[in-house]
Amino acid sequence: MGDDTTGYAEALDELQAILGELEGEAVDVDVLASRVARADELLTLCRERLEAARVQVEQVVAATEEA
Repeated sequence: MGDDTTGYAEALDELQAILGELEGEAVDVDVLASRVARADELLTLCRERLEAARVQVEQVVAATEEA
């Protein structure tokens, strides 16, 4: 699903740029669908990154509690 070369911060920046485009008055209808699709991909990537970070934190906490 996610693009392994795009980091969380980069994806978030791109999402904010897309949002800015979509909120503008001059939204090009010809590119609207592709920008929304890209935003969906970026949201998926961000969710995957957050979930991976959550799992890592839980593992570290569990290991610390066992020590």
